[in-house]
Amino acid sequence: MPVALAACASSSDDSSSISFTDDRGVSNQPYPKNYRAETVAFMHTYLNDPTGVRDAALAEPVQRTVGGRLRYITCLRFSARDSDGGYRPMRERAIVYVDGRLDRIIENAGEPCAGAIYAPFPELQQMSR
Repeated sequence: MPVALAACASSSDDSSSISFTDDRGVSNQPYPKNYRAETVAFMHTYLNDPTGVRDAALAEPVQRTVGGRLRYITCLRFSARDSDGGYRPMRERAIVYVDGRLDRIIENAGEPCAGAIYAPFPELQQMSR
């Protein structure tokens, strides 16, 4: 049984992402209206220590092809606090939306976020436990 589950897990096109919603394959995607609030809520659970985030910046949602489908994505840059109290190097993540809601985060965001125009994202820097 573990072998069967491992085979299912490894069949994904994008092994560096985590998906949270069922993709119905709809190409006409609505604009993610609550992307800022959803990003903060997700990052609160994604980060081990959500306090003290530095240099947070977020790009407005744009449409990109992700996994062969047209999706809205936002790009996020930040420096998070490490477990020893220091700071990790700047990270860049792409957040993918399906049906106007946060679907998954792509940890290797180089290609999807190429050319992204970032603006300060103070909401992320103000998170608490």
